[in-house]
Amino acid sequence: MSKGERRSDEPFDKLRERAVKVVPTRHWWRWVLSALVAFVVLQFVWSLVTNQQYEWNVFAEYFFSQSVLNSLGVTLGLTVVSVIGGFVLGAVLANFRLSKSPLLSGAAYAYIWFFRSVPLLVQILVWYNLGYLYPTLGLGTPFTTDFWLVEFSTTTLITAFAAATIGLTLHQAAYFAEIIRGGILSVDQGQLEASAALGLPRRVRFFRIILPQAARAILPNFFNEVIGLVKGTSVVFVVALPELFYTVQVIYNRNQRVIPLLLVAVVWYAIITTVLSIIQFYVERHYARGAHRELPPTPIQRATAWIKLQWARLGDETGDDPLAAEKNRRHDTVLGSGS
Repeated sequence: MSKGERRSDEPFDKLRERAVKVVPTRHWWRWVLSALVAFVVLQFVWSLVTNQQYEWNVFAEYFFSQSVLNSLGVTLGLTVVSVIGGFVLGAVLANFRLSKSPLLSGAAYAYIWFFRSVPLLVQILVWYNLGYLYPTLGLGTPFTTDFWLVEFSTTTLITAFAAATIGLTLHQAAYFAEIIRGGILSVDQGQLEASAALGLPRRVRFFRIILPQAARAILPNFFNEVIGLVKGTSVVFVVALPELFYTVQVIYNRNQRVIPLLLVAVVWYAIITTVLSIIQFYVERHYARGAHRELPPTPIQRATAWIKLQWARLGDETGDDPLAAEKNRRHDTVLGSGS
């Protein structure tokens, strides 16, 4: 019989001596830092509950008020229009930047350089006050102001919403262009050469081979820009557009309840960001199919697997204890011989 083999009649005291006790590594600093973080979090939560200056009753009164919900719709409308317009224009600019034409590439580079250099607030103000530079806009004889086809008053044409939309769209297009260009450049050059060698049309190569692989690099930065844009719409308060932040300002300037009204805006921004983050997770998971044999589990799948594991452990009372395992083995042997 080998040294490590157990005999059925071996006394439990000998078995206890042979058992190797596993001592887990103790991470003292991890416990200390965890306790410190937990203390800070609990202290903050306690202050939220006990500090009367937060005025949660005022927060509840205005959170679902009609004016706040209307301003939330304006914020979402600005975001959707600016994201769609900025992404489409950014895709065109990215292709221009990758073009072999020096004119197209140079024009796209100049656009990106300019709109990344000028602050967003300044852009919106310029568009809102464009009537000072061009009182009328229209179509007619080139290089003249003879608008004999159609003519509009600039102040009437460019409203506060139009100025905000144009400014946000043109601003985001510059950033989207670089994100898309970086995603396309991240695709291995061999993929392009192989698809070209197969004789696939350029459109098929782009939409079926390049774009799905580039999407994995584009999506994280894209959603990061979208989330930033949701909060960035707050700068349009300078043109008195009733989006979320402007409406909250108007209300607390009237009733002097600054903190609870700011909390209303903060919570709504947090809700929108959370929804976008969830959408980002599932979209990235969809495009991860080409890079992973198995898709990463969703949070619900992780929670279900953890619950199943804990439930299974409840039925396994012995675990890794060699003494309990040996006792159960002997007990099963006695039962088997008795039957």
